[in-house]
Amino acid sequence: MNTIEKLHADYQQDISIQKENLNQIKKKIRTVGLIRLLIVLLTIAAIYIYWGSIIVIATTIIVSLIAFLFFVVRHNKLFLKRDYIETTIRFDENELKAIDYDFTPFDGAKDRISSQHSFSLDLDVFGDKSLFQSINRTCTAYGKTLLADWFQYPEIEKKTILRRQKAVEELAQNPQLAKHFIVTGQLHPNSASDLKEMNEFISYPSYFLKNKIWKLLIYFIPCFWFVYILLISFGILPIDGLGLAIAIGLIIGESQMKKINQLQDVVGKKEKIFASYSDLITIIESENPDSEQLKKIRNNFFNQEIPTSKIIKQLSKLLSDLDMRFNVPARLLLNTLFLWDIRNAWRVEKWQNEYSPLLEKWIRALGEYDALFSLAIFKHNHPEYIFPEISEKYFVFEGKNLGHPLMNRNLCVKNDVNIPQNPYFMIVTGANMAGKSTYLRTLGINYLLACIGAPVCADSLKIYPAALVTSLRTSDSLSDNESYFFAELKRLKMIIERLNSGEKMFIILDEILKGTNSVDKQKGSFALVQQLVSLNTCGIIATHDLLLGNLADKFPEKIENFRFEADITGDELTFSYQLRRGIAQNMNACFLMKKMGITVEN
Repeated sequence: MNTIEKLHADYQQDISIQKENLNQIKKKIRTVGLIRLLIVLLTIAAIYIYWGSIIVIATTIIVSLIAFLFFVVRHNKLFLKRDYIETTIRFDENELKAIDYDFTPFDGAKDRISSQHSFSLDLDVFGDKSLFQSINRTCTAYGKTLLADWFQYPEIEKKTILRRQKAVEELAQNPQLAKHFIVTGQLHPNSASDLKEMNEFISYPSYFLKNKIWKLLIYFIPCFWFVYILLISFGILPIDGLGLAIAIGLIIGESQMKKINQLQDVVGKKEKIFASYSDLITIIESENPDSEQLKKIRNNFFNQEIPTSKIIKQLSKLLSDLDMRFNVPARLLLNTLFLWDIRNAWRVEKWQNEYSPLLEKWIRALGEYDALFSLAIFKHNHPEYIFPEISEKYFVFEGKNLGHPLMNRNLCVKNDVNIPQNPYFMIVTGANMAGKSTYLRTLGINYLLACIGAPVCADSLKIYPAALVTSLRTSDSLSDNESYFFAELKRLKMIIERLNSGEKMFIILDEILKGTNSVDKQKGSFALVQQLVSLNTCGIIATHDLLLGNLADKFPEKIENFRFEADITGDELTFSYQLRRGIAQNMNACFLMKKMGITVEN
């Protein structure tokens, strides 16, 4: 059994186990539901039978109520277990799809697609069927944002990359922990607006906390009612004034609805999100990682006497209590007796005043763990992928058997890469459909993964983490009234300017100046490559222009020719998709046109 077959078997086995557990939980839910119904029916029957005995009826009601509430709590716990198991099954089913290259269950961050970015559009980093979609398993809003940032702005510091590699490697060795974390987060999905609302909450100005009168009243009013009702019960005060007292209490309790509504608008119904954050942080707190990066992240949750998970849980409970105001009868009663809304608003503001300076740090630390778990699942699902060596020498990009992570493993043809020095350019020539563009994207994506700190699809890889820039699919911009050719020139200008500023780069270009005529294209291509070499940079250039390969004669130590051939045997055209040295010998455009019935003169 190979590694992929074993992965399939492991996920399938877990699905079978969880489905059996789910059936058991559903049976228990039905049983507890029947018990609750039976308690109600028996209580009604007992009241009917013992109608004349107040003591028996009262005892029956109290015992029945206690039993009923016990089974309500039991029922709720069973529902939570059911939801967790169903989410676990969905997780395993989605991972089986991902192993078979179906990434539709996952978010591809379409909002990050930009033709102006240095490489993301060319390499299909974001969107449907993208690299990000294949890796993203984040369950928090900040986790997704941070992971997308890693893809969009890859790391160039060797120490940071190596620390992240160690963290991912450690987490990948415990896939059950990663699954537990992600499933726990998926029970209460986040939304993109959560981060904005979180920032609004952090910066929300206190009102009740600063007003000493309200602090006094939230303690005075409940004490007043306790004493007042006690005095009425003992006949010390007449009951006549009760109605007036209730009216005054209600007016006071409802007097700050506008302020409380404003607070409610900021915190919204976020108690479940904070409860989820608390559960996720509890998972992190319970671990004792070895890697430097994981220890550093975890330490963010231990800077106060109370565990961070409990502090976040407190906020979740406070928001839940505040949400009780939507039950109007309960709100009117509780506001009258306890100033319930004002009390809860005061407590929320107190929490915010004490912990909001730390909340953003906690959310960021949680998000980083979340992003690392996504890379860990990626490593777990690709046990054959390796962590590359990170060099301090500019420039090196050496690898054996690099493959495209999004291509079917049974069809993917792997190739080597060797850029040993600076400056250095690989000129790759070849026919249409021979594999040039796929090769460029394979190198670009694995280079990006290496800079992120993720494993790569290769037998071995060594890179220097320079800034990656590509020009593979420049297009017209109707909105900017910009031609194809001008868009490409702008991109090349950007590359030259960044190089002139001293930035170290790795450049991948496909068919330079393809938006102009062949004579200008050839002149411009020759001039551009010579300028790039003079600027001491490195990269790969794919082209149909075989004459561009002559530059290797002028710069024998700095430019080397490689090719992808279209092999024509009789009336058959075949591709090996294997990179070879030298300049391409066979071009297939005329051959294909003849096959299509288009007359081509020799």
